[in-house]
Amino acid sequence: MSFQAYLDSIEDKTGLTPREFIDIAKDRGYNDDSVKAGVILDWLKADYGLGRGHGMALVHVIKKGPQIDAKHVGAGGTHSDESDILWLDGKASKPA
Repeated sequence: MSFQAYLDSIEDKTGLTPREFIDIAKDRGYNDDSVKAGVILDWLKADYGLGRGHGMALVHVIKKGPQIDAKHVGAGGTHSDESDILWLDGKASKPA
């Protein structure tokens, strides 16, 4: 599953866009460099029922923003994406 597909399915499951999760995480201080991924994963599981794969996609955008490594773009692998920039503002507003 691509990183973007993970983010889109999180929105389907929770009703929240990735951008909304980033804002909530910032309010909680989870974007701080000292916060480990495990803390964020525990929060996402407890509050939203998200598993590790979905949680790690959110950890990435919370900690590093929407840019992903170009090696994932068009690679045809498990995490192959169409762009090296993830769309964070919800599926309904995603450009075609």
